[in-house]
Amino acid sequence: MDFPESLSCPVPILSHDTVQLAHGAGGKLSNEMIDKIFLPRFTNTTLEKMEDQAILENPGGRIAFSTDTFVVDPIFFPGGDIGDLAINGTVNDVAMSGAQPLYLSAGFILEEGLPFETLHRIVLSMEKAANIAGIQIVAGDTKVVNRGSCDKLFINTTGFGFVPDGINISASNLKAGDKIILSGTLADHGMAVMTSREGLSFQSTVKSDTAGLNHMVNDMLAVSHDIHALRDPTRGGLATTLNEFAATSNVGIQLEDGKIPVKDDVRGACELLGIDPLYVANEGKLVAVVPPEIADTMLAAMQNNPLGANAVIIGEVTDNHPGVVALRMGLGGNRIVDMTVGEQLPRIC
Repeated sequence: MDFPESLSCPVPILSHDTVQLAHGAGGKLSNEMIDKIFLPRFTNTTLEKMEDQAILENPGGRIAFSTDTFVVDPIFFPGGDIGDLAINGTVNDVAMSGAQPLYLSAGFILEEGLPFETLHRIVLSMEKAANIAGIQIVAGDTKVVNRGSCDKLFINTTGFGFVPDGINISASNLKAGDKIILSGTLADHGMAVMTSREGLSFQSTVKSDTAGLNHMVNDMLAVSHDIHALRDPTRGGLATTLNEFAATSNVGIQLEDGKIPVKDDVRGACELLGIDPLYVANEGKLVAVVPPEIADTMLAAMQNNPLGANAVIIGEVTDNHPGVVALRMGLGGNRIVDMTVGEQLPRIC
């Protein structure tokens, strides 16, 4: 398993090697855990005040706000872990509004007996992801539950950002003729998690795509503010995202099967498990809907960003079949791409 580059930072010396129920009691052990595990990695002038709330500077504009909870199993997987996933997932949700993510809170539910070495690795990963995204963790909380009451640890995050004037990105904005751009290959995250779960013996090079997309969104907004919709296709994958777009704007969406990129090893894993990559979670990709006259320029801007190097136009919005997503197959004819009824891949984020 790949370890974070920052793992050279030694595990702090604490009174115990594992999380005890007393670490959630608010006393000396709680303070020791906060002081030695969390504060050194997330430190900033707001968090250092250790108040029960954070007072934040508002640079102006509308507030974008998102909250999410991460329960992925396993907590370490090829290409990432629950820590960078929590940071990147929340950063991306805020960024999809066109906002600049600035602040995060982080709440931890820790299982009694969790090794502090494990918690330290995850906190280091969160620190690294936050630094790359350029955001500050300004508030947090820890709770410890009895052994068996949760699976190792869960993380809840809340993100804040500010949307500049003149930006109105929404699933309700789609118009016939708009082009649909996907920033890269599908299903990397979901299959990385799935193939690393206990009981599966894949010899696979599949890695999660977990990454913060806010800098690429900034590159896109530098081209034009006239982006009609943005979304990171996480649970439910691209299929679910596009169905939500089609339903909200009451338009049809026409995709081209041969243009949707999927890595060979990811496709192979999907075929072995009987899973359609269109429905698999992604954690470092976005889908953009833009007017046709700016599509090529927008695509070029995305491809100039490392996270969008494989970006491609995969389809367009149409007046035909409102509310329906259709996939034109290579041999002719259309396949309806509907939403799933259940969840193919539980605990994927």
